[in-house]
Amino acid sequence: MAARIRKGDRVLVIAGADKGRRGEVLRVFPRADRAIVQGVKVATKHTKAKGVGQTGGIVEEEAAIHLSNLMLIDPKTEKPTKVGFRVLDDAHKTKVRVAKATGEVIEG
Repeated sequence: MAARIRKGDRVLVIAGADKGRRGEVLRVFPRADRAIVQGVKVATKHTKAKGVGQTGGIVEEEAAIHLSNLMLIDPKTEKPTKVGFRVLDDAHKTKVRVAKATGEVIEG
């Protein structure tokens, strides 16, 4: 199945504790239908010192969030939009993502 949300996309969280927050997708896990979004669902993690020069302590890092709780932000209008797909009539029959609100092709 084609990816509606990809690494580098700006997204809006539409459900959960971080509802309404925006961020950039840092990593996507397609098999688990999850993504890590910058500044969203920040969890504290207790780490142990590993070797010389590394200190242990409490570290904050982003946890994965389900893709159904994310909505792509259209780069041109800066508003949330659904994502569709279209096959272009070029020589390679390229499949591209399309913003449902405006009908514009989403680059990337």
